[in-house]
Amino acid sequence: MSRLLIVQHAPTASVEALAAAAVAGAGDDAIEGVEIVVRTALEAGAEDVLAADAYLLGTPANFGYMSGALKHFFDTVFLQAGGSLGEDGGAGAPTDGRKPYGLWVHGRYDTTGAVRSVQSIVQALAWQQSAPVLEVLGHVDDAALAAAYDLGATLAALIAPGD
Repeated sequence: MSRLLIVQHAPTASVEALAAAAVAGAGDDAIEGVEIVVRTALEAGAEDVLAADAYLLGTPANFGYMSGALKHFFDTVFLQAGGSLGEDGGAGAPTDGRKPYGLWVHGRYDTTGAVRSVQSIVQALAWQQSAPVLEVLGHVDDAALAAAYDLGATLAALIAPGD
């Protein structure tokens, strides 16, 4: 059975609604053979990352950056999860195969810095962006919830065992 790890920080009702929709999509009845593991960013550890076949991340945009909780997740798992640093301390090239990941970000006015901050860290992990980033500004409407559902379903379907 494949495993999808969903790591999210949902401090507001808006972000929680996106998280719930993404989890529901990942667990869609049409997708079989995928275990969904949901952790808050402050709970997830390297053992979760190492056991997963794909990752789905969710965060609010806070002051032009990902949430402190998601940054804490990356700080605590980076090296154990296969992260690579170059000689200059910047992101290095991953050394093993790349696993799929997806990302959703909610912001009131802008999500650019939050998306960039996640992507700058993930590029040094053995992860491959496998779906467009879901960026939601302001009110979380039905279209945003449907997009979050689709994002969760997409990541789960990518790792579902074939026939």
